Amino acid sequence: MRTESLRHAVSQSLPARLAYQSAIRGRLSADRWVLAARHTAASRNGEARRGRILAYHSIGTPQWGVNDVCPADFQRHLDVAADDGWTFATPAEVIAEPDKPQLALTFDDGLISVLTNALPVLRHHGIPATAFVVSGWADGQSPAWASSLLLDWRGLSALQLGGVRLASHSVTHRDFSGLSVDETRRELETSRDRLAAVLGVVTDEFAIPYGQSGNWTAAASRAAAEAGYKMVYAQCVARRPAGTIPRTFITRIDRPLLFRAALAGAYDGWEEWY
Repeated sequence: MRTESLRHAVSQSLPARLAYQSAIRGRLSADRWVLAARHTAASRNGEARRGRILAYHSIGTPQWGVNDVCPADFQRHLDVAADDGWTFATPAEVIAEPDKPQLALTFDDGLISVLTNALPVLRHHGIPATAFVVSGWADGQSPAWASSLLLDWRGLSALQLGGVRLASHSVTHRDFSGLSVDETRRELETSRDRLAAVLGVVTDEFAIPYGQSGNWTAAASRAAAEAGYKMVYAQCVARRPAGTIPRTFITRIDRPLLFRAALAGAYDGWEEWY
């Protein structure tokens, strides 16, 4: 069974979804602790730090599973980064000066908790951020169990007015590796067009749903360029699809030690497998 099909199947049942999330969290925890320990043992003191674009999802939406970071941990992440000498920038600034210790924050999917829990913290500290929006979900076409967790266009407007840049994350959040050419074009073009029509957002940035090497194809890359996208973001680093921009995935279990490991590159060769 394809990963996307499995995700869809378990999303239809609350007990199945909870069991699936519990299994994922257990293996994810083991993966990240082992990789952090190995990286710490192999790293050298004074190792150079390079800029990173961080991929968050929700900030206080437990239903989002391991993609969710609780508000207290999110604040700890910002404190750790500041204490360790990182500064905050936009993705474009990180890309332009990759050798500077800068972090760019991005949030996928368009969760209400980004508006209610993340935005006040970002504004207090003057930290820029980008949110990648699933336009069909904003239109009310999300899975029934998730509808109360997602921002509609009014909520996205509030996020935009709060200083968060908006960009595209497709129409339906499907795995692009299984889409036809026509479906791929619709996902790319319609999501961008809806952002422009509803909020006046003109974007040339796109974040790949799921964001791993298997979720994007050469045909999708060509279609994105033809649709006018100049920057396509993955959700992994070393194994990302060719021509995409790396992002470091931050998870629910990333307490300060694991968060520091992520910033140090411990998970650069790791990909989401669930």
